[in-house]
Amino acid sequence: MCIFDIEFIPYIMSTLRFNALKEALHRKSISIEEKGRRSELFGENVFNEQAMRQYMTKDAYKSVMDAVEFGNKIDRKIADQIAVSMKDWALSKGATHYTHWFQPLTGATAEKHDAFFETIEGGGAMERFDGGQLVQQEPDASSFPHGGIRNTFEARGYTAWDPTSPAFIYGTTLCIPTIFVAYTGEALDNKAPLLRALQAVDTAATAVCKYFDKNVSKVNATLGWEQEYFLIDTALVSARPDLMMTGRTLLGHSSAKGQQLDDHYFGSIPDRVMSFMRDLEQECMLLGVPVKTRHNEVAPNQFELAPIFEEANLAVDHNSLLMDVMEKVSQRHQFKVLFHEKPFAGINGSGKHNNWSLATNTGVNLLSPGKTPMKNLQFLAFFVNTIKAVHDYEELIRASMASASNDHRLGTNEAPPAIISVFIGSQLSEVLDELENVTKGKLSPQEKTDLKLNIVGKIPEILLDNTDRNRTSPFAFTGNKFELRAVGSWSNCAGPMTVLNTIIAKQLKEFKIEVDKLIDVKNLKKDEAVFNVLREYIKASKKIRFEGDGYAAEWEKEAEKRGLSNHKTTPEALKAKISEKTISLFEEMSVMNKVEVAARHEIELEEYSKRIQIESRVLGDVARNHVIPTAIQYQNTLIENVKGLKEIFGKDFEQYAKEQIDLIKRISGHIAEINSKIEKMTEERKKANKLIGQENATTYCIKVKPYFEEIRYHCDKLELLVDDNLWPLTKYRELLFTR
Repeated sequence: MCIFDIEFIPYIMSTLRFNALKEALHRKSISIEEKGRRSELFGENVFNEQAMRQYMTKDAYKSVMDAVEFGNKIDRKIADQIAVSMKDWALSKGATHYTHWFQPLTGATAEKHDAFFETIEGGGAMERFDGGQLVQQEPDASSFPHGGIRNTFEARGYTAWDPTSPAFIYGTTLCIPTIFVAYTGEALDNKAPLLRALQAVDTAATAVCKYFDKNVSKVNATLGWEQEYFLIDTALVSARPDLMMTGRTLLGHSSAKGQQLDDHYFGSIPDRVMSFMRDLEQECMLLGVPVKTRHNEVAPNQFELAPIFEEANLAVDHNSLLMDVMEKVSQRHQFKVLFHEKPFAGINGSGKHNNWSLATNTGVNLLSPGKTPMKNLQFLAFFVNTIKAVHDYEELIRASMASASNDHRLGTNEAPPAIISVFIGSQLSEVLDELENVTKGKLSPQEKTDLKLNIVGKIPEILLDNTDRNRTSPFAFTGNKFELRAVGSWSNCAGPMTVLNTIIAKQLKEFKIEVDKLIDVKNLKKDEAVFNVLREYIKASKKIRFEGDGYAAEWEKEAEKRGLSNHKTTPEALKAKISEKTISLFEEMSVMNKVEVAARHEIELEEYSKRIQIESRVLGDVARNHVIPTAIQYQNTLIENVKGLKEIFGKDFEQYAKEQIDLIKRISGHIAEINSKIEKMTEERKKANKLIGQENATTYCIKVKPYFEEIRYHCDKLELLVDDNLWPLTKYRELLFTR
């Protein structure tokens, strides 16, 4: 589907843009044949339980499962057995290399491949892989972000096998999910803190579950992400230096047609895109990524993919893996996949909604209302504690989703605002309000439990979708889970998931202490004690609940009255990450120590500054070396035209050349403004580069970044004035409607 015909593109157009359009318009979709049922393909290239049973001894299999379920350490001799089994399986699948696959603090994934191949005495060779190679490797850590954890001259870092996330084969490489730590033991990745947070929430949630079911021995945090993305033809992207270098268009006038008609949303998927999706889904099936949903999103050339929810650690790994696979598969289809939260101005950007819940080893979703009053008391315990945790740490949640790219999206009438609030729907709001007002003051031992349980018993009437969704809420309850909607599409889910699970663990831990105190000291019955504490939490966290329009200006004023934060920029939001409250939280829950917290804060500030710095340089380059020369070329054509009119009409030429002269003046004005703004931006950038840390990032934010829109304004005006045949950059109408 395309709105252009190559015959209508003049050959005198900018060579790069013309060739890009010509190549893009002649693309044909690659025919992808569906091979077998999805269920038959699923996990074929994953060393899952089925593969382990086939290739491992009983002792080795039991050792791995004990490590997964109970965190037991694997004996070195058993590790050797596991490694041999894993190698034999990988070789049977055609693998030639192995790698410790990890997630450093770059936000991407990392891997170093080693061959199974080794030489032996006598000139022979064999494939070898032992427990030492499986359990631990030592990749060079010198160039990964570290935030001051190590000295510049120190390079050593260790990857350690994470048995809770199964190994998989991609291409001809066995990929072993691992954590990445410094020589001194601090985490240098996103995975290690996440695993610690999941352990913390498991311990705290299991202890609370014992109030309601003694059989619960484990609680898993679950995650279902929704990945939004754009697909743009690679040839068209190659004619946009800004897209290639920064992942977004730093200039470009809006297309006359964008998303106004809502005709792309849930529309028929274009053939070429469908071929990409089929290819991607087959890869995902083989890798055990349970993708289920695909559809067109709101903006032109924007799409979404979503899986079945999984245990959070595995879900995070699968999302990181998916983004890698999408990059590779899109290349086969001559697409560039864009994960940037706001690649195009004037149309919706992309997010990655994180659907989070807690599930017991007995098969109960703790955030799903039950069918009996007692089951609903359990639901309320986790529901209310979640709200209370978000209330107490709303600034930290906002900080966990902060980035230079996500700043473009939050609060722009397409994504939740920077104000963190909780939406639970009118029906549950009424329930909480009623529970809050059961009695005045504290419960006494004489009050009847039936009174409270009868009120709690109303909850079974709530259906899964008892209320409409609130797309303006950053943290919304959707029937049996909470949806963290403000996570950016480019983000690693590990960041917000580490924060969310840590604060929930902390809150549940405090909840149990308070309940036990009422039981032991006040002699209250268990359900009375639980209810009493929950009622106080409902009161204490009420200001975080908001059911209205998060985009409305009135909400900003109301949120300020309630004392809620509204950190609109990353440098401002990130301050919450190194507060005493945050450091105390992570240290108490054994998720990160002070050094690890400070390191991440430093890395994120530096990344923010570098991204703005790169965008500033690219914008200056494109404006001065592409836009201005093209404008001058067209201006010279107009000048020659005016000279010709003067020769024809003599002293009366001005009445015939008035529009051309006016256009020349306007072009000159825009050129002058662009040059002036670039000079000023460059000077501010030089000043920012002399600063470090918070001052550096803040200066880039408030002194350098504001020039982007000012420079863009004049560039976009020139795009409208200059002859389309001369314009060197692929335009929005071409990027968004060529498929």
